[in-house]
Amino acid sequence: MTLIKSISGIRGTIGGGVQEGLNPISIAQFTAAYAQFIRRAGGKNKPLVVVGRDARPSGPMVKQIVIGTLNGMGCDVVDIDLATTPTTEMAVTGKHADGGIILTASHNPEIWNALKLLNAQGEFLNDAEGKEILRLAESDELEFAPVDQLGSVLETCSYLQEHIDAVLKAPGVNVDAIRHAGFKVAFDSVNSVGGIALPPLLAALGIETVYPLNEVPDGHFAHNPEPLPKHLTEIGELVRRKQADVAFVVDPDVDRLAVMDEMGNCFGEEYTLVSVADYLLRSQGGGNTVSNLSSTRALRDVTVQYGGTYSAAAVGEVNVVAKMKEVGALIGGEGNGGVIYPALHYGRDALMGIALFLSLLAQEQCRVSELRKKYPAYFMSKQRVDLPTGTDSLALLARFADAMKQGGQGEVCLVDGVKVDMKDRWVHVRRSNTEPIIRIYAEAPTEADADALAVCFGDIVKSYL
Repeated sequence: MTLIKSISGIRGTIGGGVQEGLNPISIAQFTAAYAQFIRRAGGKNKPLVVVGRDARPSGPMVKQIVIGTLNGMGCDVVDIDLATTPTTEMAVTGKHADGGIILTASHNPEIWNALKLLNAQGEFLNDAEGKEILRLAESDELEFAPVDQLGSVLETCSYLQEHIDAVLKAPGVNVDAIRHAGFKVAFDSVNSVGGIALPPLLAALGIETVYPLNEVPDGHFAHNPEPLPKHLTEIGELVRRKQADVAFVVDPDVDRLAVMDEMGNCFGEEYTLVSVADYLLRSQGGGNTVSNLSSTRALRDVTVQYGGTYSAAAVGEVNVVAKMKEVGALIGGEGNGGVIYPALHYGRDALMGIALFLSLLAQEQCRVSELRKKYPAYFMSKQRVDLPTGTDSLALLARFADAMKQGGQGEVCLVDGVKVDMKDRWVHVRRSNTEPIIRIYAEAPTEADADALAVCFGDIVKSYL
């Protein structure tokens, strides 16, 4: 059983002993620490917190403990139950709440669950705030409310329609053009809340022909929930069988978006952000963009083409958002299919990504496969090295960094792990924020070169174990 406590929240496998997985004790402890933090941050004795969850089987159990603990700490709650991560983020500001908790382990298998923590702006907590909650969870400072000051569930509702309405009104979304194009759209929502959110979104965008896959939100994922090409063979077959124009694949909490073309081939997660950024930069006369250090160079190329400035941030949504605010970015996100459009909110949002991509496709009046050819051609390889229990990952990365500096293979950046930037390729080696693994990302002009680069550097990391 695994339990990972980090500045971004608490994540673990369900079950096990008291000191092992994500269990009622650890859930209550961490929720109480968050409630104490929110009380102090807002100066309120009875803060309001929004709680939403994905469709994992453990979700109802975790939600009951979270809400009960929040009430025990004197917090009132708006329970939006089954909801996407971006919907929950928007509900925090829409309900004028003091914070929010999203119960989702994102792309992890269904035995995992997690608590993701939001501030009053519906954004993830920063490093200092996360560390303070970790400290509170281990301290004796937690103070529960007396009986006459207990919180309650003020409202049980959905916030999906408000989210969809906001997407339709966002600058750049062209509902009329999408409706007129008559697209046939397939989607795979991997048996989670995408099955609730995508049908009404597509209907609101004027899509009349929809082919759903794994749309029942029972939390029993039909395949590995991370939207990578090797996991998406079934949706590819559906596209070809139904002759769909495009397919969208989301992860369990719907903050990542993968696109497939009319032949059932992956558009490339990296190019989800590149394509919608190109669309917005062109239609709005340029602007600045941001992605993380593990994202494709293609976003930089497209941004420069329209006279804007591209900036790179450390991996993690909170880091990307901070950099976007710093440079006034028009759009940003992460290369894993995460689109952040500040005109709507500062959070990765697959619903927003779908609306912008369909608007682009309607404007270009071409096939998805033809659209992909319009962007700079880079190929990325993503590998991982599983770390044995007790591995000092920081020491491992320090050793790797020293070797790279001495090797002189390229410019070495230590902002987030170790990135080695070469003339026409790069490799980024870093610790995962959510799992006991080392992630290795490599990009090069050909698929073979990218794979070879990732394997080579992965072998170097493995040699240190």
